[in-house]
Amino acid sequence: MVLQVIFLIITAAAIALFSLNVRKIIRNINLGKDTDRSDRPTERLVTMLKVAFGQSKMVKRPVAAILHLFVYVGFVVINLEVLEIIIDGLFGTHRIFAAPLGGLYNVLIASFEVLAALVLFGVVAFYARRNIIKLKRFTGTEMTKWPRSDANIILIIEVFLMTAFLFMNAADQKLQQLGSSHYILAGSFPVSSFLLPILPDSESALIAIERFCWWFHIVGIFAFLNYLPYSKHFHIIMAFPNTYYSNLEPKGEFSNMASVSNEVKAMLDPAYIPEPVPEGGRFGAKDVSDLTWKNLMDAYTCTECGRCTSVCPANMTGKLLSPRKIMMDTRDRMVEVGNNIDKHGKDHQDGKSLLDSYISREEIWACTTCNACTDACPVNIDPLAIIVELRRYSVMEEAQAPGSLNNMFGNIENNGAPWKYSPANRANWAKI
Repeated sequence: MVLQVIFLIITAAAIALFSLNVRKIIRNINLGKDTDRSDRPTERLVTMLKVAFGQSKMVKRPVAAILHLFVYVGFVVINLEVLEIIIDGLFGTHRIFAAPLGGLYNVLIASFEVLAALVLFGVVAFYARRNIIKLKRFTGTEMTKWPRSDANIILIIEVFLMTAFLFMNAADQKLQQLGSSHYILAGSFPVSSFLLPILPDSESALIAIERFCWWFHIVGIFAFLNYLPYSKHFHIIMAFPNTYYSNLEPKGEFSNMASVSNEVKAMLDPAYIPEPVPEGGRFGAKDVSDLTWKNLMDAYTCTECGRCTSVCPANMTGKLLSPRKIMMDTRDRMVEVGNNIDKHGKDHQDGKSLLDSYISREEIWACTTCNACTDACPVNIDPLAIIVELRRYSVMEEAQAPGSLNNMFGNIENNGAPWKYSPANRANWAKI
């Protein structure tokens, strides 16, 4: 009974802490401006099922796709057993689903073991790709000590969890063979059976190993759950809402600011009646509160996989821009603003901003707006949307732009075209 109470306390504490962290993340995302992503629900659902559940964009890199599939499917399916573990922990039972499921239970346990082995293979391969092979896209100025450590920590945690799961089953199997009380004959163990020779024959030692691995596995899962909000691996959860709220407009189509559109339409048509727009606010974005909630959700969803940066033509030519850094900087600034709210209240100003304090002017103007980063992202993150808003602020609020753009703006104003030639000379090329 004491162990059941301890288990209940640990479970409740884990759920409460996770809920608290999730509420903070929702609060931080809601720092952004409102934007409507409630249209076309069927298309959005299909996008989520295809991209998040179906991993459709992962297949562009087949090796990574297969390894990720092992980890993704294995970890999700194996955690179905967590329900049984929680029930057993609360009520003092053991393999409570064995009797009602009958032969299906053996199939499930065997499947879990095979998937656990595939997860181990996948995470070891991922660790080798990062730390031995050292793939280029896992490096970069933004990949400082913490992002690199974060990736390795999560891989090591998964190795420990899967190893504990297999040793727990192996000890359980040996206890079943010994006819130990409480360890009913249930389950099929195609993988953990290979561990039997290295386990002791003593019943008390086997019980100690099984109980230790059982507690380590479930407490480790609770710890993993509460590590996620501090880690890039929160994308495990965020990928689904983020892909649902994807931008469904054609790639390359830019959004227009309603206030600016009203002015342009009024100049073209004096009879035009302006559409109502919210008062106040900035043109473009200087800080995270000027971005939309979807931009901020993108930042929390970023997996730091580097696919966006690896296909960025500006980055390829040695320019400072890294789309991955744009997303990481946005998330870091959002977390900083959220922490300031917790400590000092919502009106606190720390003198920093996303533009300049985190993202430099050189970075945003290096972008070619080609959309390669958005196309490459496996969870439909849109770094370009943030870059464009930062540019808008720079140009429309501060009148700061590279010299070449200022020349173009002047030509458009004076000549009606980006070039320096007079409109009267525009067709001279045809006379040659």
